[in-house]
Amino acid sequence: MGVADDDATAGDGRTDGPREAKAGLRVSDASSSVIDRITGSHRAVAGFINRRALARATRAVPRTLHFVGSALLRGEVADSLPAPRISLGLAAQVAMDEVLLAVAMTPRRFPHPEDYARVAGELADAEAMYTRRGWIADPSSYHRTPPPLSGADVKTSRGWAMGLGYDRLNWDSGFAPHPSEPGGDRWMAFEPNRTASAVVVRHSDGPRPWVIAVHGFCMGFPFMDFQGLNTARLHHQLGVNVAQPALPLHGPRRVTLVSGEPFLSFEMMNAVHGLTQAVWDIRRLIHWIREQGATSISLYGVSLGAYAVSLCAGIEDGLDAVVAGIPISDFPGLFHRHSPHHIRARAIEHQIMGGAAENVYRVVSPLSFDAKVPKSRRFIFAGYGDRLALPDQAQRLWEHWDQPRISWYSGNHVGYLWSKQVSEFLVTSLGEVSMVGEAEVDGG
Repeated sequence: MGVADDDATAGDGRTDGPREAKAGLRVSDASSSVIDRITGSHRAVAGFINRRALARATRAVPRTLHFVGSALLRGEVADSLPAPRISLGLAAQVAMDEVLLAVAMTPRRFPHPEDYARVAGELADAEAMYTRRGWIADPSSYHRTPPPLSGADVKTSRGWAMGLGYDRLNWDSGFAPHPSEPGGDRWMAFEPNRTASAVVVRHSDGPRPWVIAVHGFCMGFPFMDFQGLNTARLHHQLGVNVAQPALPLHGPRRVTLVSGEPFLSFEMMNAVHGLTQAVWDIRRLIHWIREQGATSISLYGVSLGAYAVSLCAGIEDGLDAVVAGIPISDFPGLFHRHSPHHIRARAIEHQIMGGAAENVYRVVSPLSFDAKVPKSRRFIFAGYGDRLALPDQAQRLWEHWDQPRISWYSGNHVGYLWSKQVSEFLVTSLGEVSMVGEAEVDGG
C-alpha cells in the first residue's frame, strides 16, 4: 500500500484500526519503498549495461582473471586436462573470446517469456516421437540415406576469391524433416536453405585425393572460408581437391543478415534439423565427389563444421580420414554453459535444459555414434584457452574416439589461424591420407 492509497482512504473517513497499526503499515511501506528503489536501481543499471556492447565487454576482465587464476591454482583448464604455461599472450586470447561472448549476449537475442513454454513443448513432443520410433535408442535409425547426387543435378558457375579460382555448385538439397516432426514446418519455411551449395577448388589433371572442408558458425562465404580452412595450402601443398559446402542457413543459404543466426538460437529444434540436413547434404556431396574419381575422401571441419564432420564420420561409410578442429561435441551442455544465469534458470524450470533436450539431441550427437573412420586416421586440434567451444568439448570427443592423435595449442577459439603448430598438424594429418590415396592410384 502506498502513500496515495493511505490518503485516499483517509479522505473516505474510513479507519483501518488503531493508530499504532497504521504507523506500522507506514513503516513497512517505507521499508518496501526503499527496497524497491534499491532493487529498481540495480535492475536499471543491469539493463543499461546489457543494452550496450562496450559495457558488456567489460565482463571479459573478471572472466579472464578467473580462467588464469583457476589454471594456476588447479593446474587444469578442464577435468584431467593439464593447463599450459600461462602467458600474457594466452591471457589476451582468452580475453578476446570473452569479449566476443559478452558482446554477443545482447538482450535482443534473449528469448521472450512466452518462448520457454513453446520451446519446452516442442522438445517434449520430439522426445515422445523419437522414443516411440526408437530413434533415441538407435540414433543411426533417425538418419535417412539421401538420394545420390549426379552431375545432372548440379548447376555450376565460376568465381574468384583470395587468389583462388573456384567452381560454385548448387543443387536442390531435397532434405525435409520427418513428417510431423516438431519444428519441421518452421525449418521448411526457410526457403533459401532448400538450395544446397558448395565451393570447389580443384586441379585440372586426373584423379586426386579430395578434402571436404566445413566452415564454422557465421561463415559460409569463400573469402572467409578460404582463410579459415587454410584452403590454399591444402590445395597447393598437398595437391588435393577441396570442396567446401555451405552449412544450412549459412552463406548463400542464409535467411537473416547474420549468416547462420537461426541455426544456433533458442529455437532448439532448429539445430537438430540443421545438423541433420548438414549430414544429408555432405553425404550427397560425397557421392558426387566419388563420381569425379576421387582417390580418397577426407573430412575436415572447424567449430560448428567440426561437429558436422564428426557426426558424418559416424554415419557415412568409406571415408578415409576426419579432422575435427576446435570441435563442439555437446550442444545442450554448451548452451547451458554459455546462457546467462536468468535464462539458464528459466530453461531448467521448463525442463529445457537438463530435460528433453539431452535425449532429443542424441540423434545428432557425434558422441552417440562410433566413428567409422579408422582410429589412426582420426585427428583433433583444440585450444587450451578456447572460451567459445571450451576445452572439455574437445576432450569428450577425444575420449569417445578412443583417444586418437590430438594437438593442443596455447590459444583461444580462433587462435588456430595463426598457430604454426596447428597448421603443421593439419597438413601432416591430411597429407598421410593423400599420399596413401595417390600411391593406390599409381599402384593400380
